[in-house]
Amino acid sequence: MLQVNAKQFYQMMAHASAQLERESDSINNLNVFPVPDGDTGSNMSRTMEGVSQFDGDFSTLGHCAKSIADAMLRCARGNSGVILSVFFRGFAKGLGDTKTADAMQIAVAMQNGVKSAYGAVMNPTEGTILSVMHAAAVRAAKDTERDAQISAERLFENMVKSAQEALDRTPEQLPILKQAGVVDAGGYGFLTILHAMSASLEQREDATLVYEAPVKQKKKVKLSAAASTDMDIVYPYCTECIVEKSSVYAGENMAEKFHAFVLKAGDSVVFVEDEEIVKVHVHTADPGAVLSEALKYGSLMTVKIENMRNQHTELSMGAKREEERRTFSKPYGMVAVANGDGICDVLRDLGVDEVVQGGQTMNPSTEEMIAAIEKIDAQTVLILPNNSNIIMVAQQAAQVYEDSGRTVIVIPSKSLPQGITALCAFDETQSPEDNRENMTAALAGVKTLTTTCAIRDAEIDGMKIRRGQHLGLIENRVKQVANTLTECIAQLLRELADANCITVFYGSEVSEQEAEDVREQIENGIGHPADITVIPGGQPVYSFVISGES
Repeated sequence: MLQVNAKQFYQMMAHASAQLERESDSINNLNVFPVPDGDTGSNMSRTMEGVSQFDGDFSTLGHCAKSIADAMLRCARGNSGVILSVFFRGFAKGLGDTKTADAMQIAVAMQNGVKSAYGAVMNPTEGTILSVMHAAAVRAAKDTERDAQISAERLFENMVKSAQEALDRTPEQLPILKQAGVVDAGGYGFLTILHAMSASLEQREDATLVYEAPVKQKKKVKLSAAASTDMDIVYPYCTECIVEKSSVYAGENMAEKFHAFVLKAGDSVVFVEDEEIVKVHVHTADPGAVLSEALKYGSLMTVKIENMRNQHTELSMGAKREEERRTFSKPYGMVAVANGDGICDVLRDLGVDEVVQGGQTMNPSTEEMIAAIEKIDAQTVLILPNNSNIIMVAQQAAQVYEDSGRTVIVIPSKSLPQGITALCAFDETQSPEDNRENMTAALAGVKTLTTTCAIRDAEIDGMKIRRGQHLGLIENRVKQVANTLTECIAQLLRELADANCITVFYGSEVSEQEAEDVREQIENGIGHPADITVIPGGQPVYSFVISGES
């Protein structure tokens, strides 16, 4: 086969999504640390669910690839999910609007995808999913240089081989992988995708997939899961318009920021752009805001607004009056990611407006972050991810609001204690930039200790770990191994030698008496007076989350 068309590409991606879902547990189990938070496979699988949101337009391969990539970005979860979605976004841009693609064009798209993926990571590290992506792209480039007529089947088959070789090298590139006796989980996930795409293209037995052309807009693009369960109409105004582009925006793909604005304005979005016009359909709560944004890109040729709560009422609307433009009721709002009823209550008491349920084993998506931001009536929104694996997702959500008139700032908190400390450093009288600086600086002043149980045997940094043993983590790194919780806590106490304020959150499986026993152990073991607070956090996975501040 010399050319891949849109239907074939969709089937390749659909098969990859299905295969990744089947392999997600195996990928999760490759987590370096033997703690129950190895969710790389789950994050990548949930991200690939964006394939199911493809709008069914097979007119060009370029459109198909872009539609899938856009949906994947909205579904992206965790660092691995964001990197994967950005790769396919770059891949789609590399294809452009081509109707079909030969091996040469696919090789170019692969290189563009890798460039985008590396660009999304502040400090790219070899021995990760990036290395596997890069190896596949390099092989594609070399193959097409040697043989411009190489078939797509052979190209993907060779990319799989090079990706496998790169994956096998990851333990040599990252010593922590070699110590744990595993390959990189994200890299394995990407290899799974490539292998499934190759199998689908060659229609091998392991590529069996019942193909059904998707119904256009069968799954509506939306920003809030609540919209599908609420009996009331969340976005009551069906808004349609055609914009004749001004000369500044003439040409294809010149209104991408408008597209991003419409996506966050409501649901049931249809956005069609060519060189001269943009046609928009969206269900929204604020049609005036959509039309005002549309006027930035040209003149309104047609406008139709229908109140779906009152179908008999038709509205005619020109430019929205200045005094009717959206205003915000307060200067600041807060979004935080957390899990556990007690922990969520503490965050709300400290001023958090929206708590996104998530954390270890349950990373929220970009879409869920945006939905939380949209619920807050504030000019500036601060996001506290409280987990290193959620920071990139939060940053992707924040990018949606660039040039939107709102400010969304991500404070890179990597743990719950860091998030709480950042909240305590917040000052509503300060500017957004001052708050960013002060809250970020405060993160360094807190030490985070956690305890959990090993879910498998492993060897980390010379420590032999058996399944069921208690693990003590310092800043999310396994540092202590013990047969009992008491012994594990005792080994961690040295980390609290300078702490004057200690907070203990106990998990959903811990009794009040067990929590009190730990409080007494800390009080008697640190060797100096300290203010110790014990709170029923209700968090899963970790029996205790302990913070210490001087």
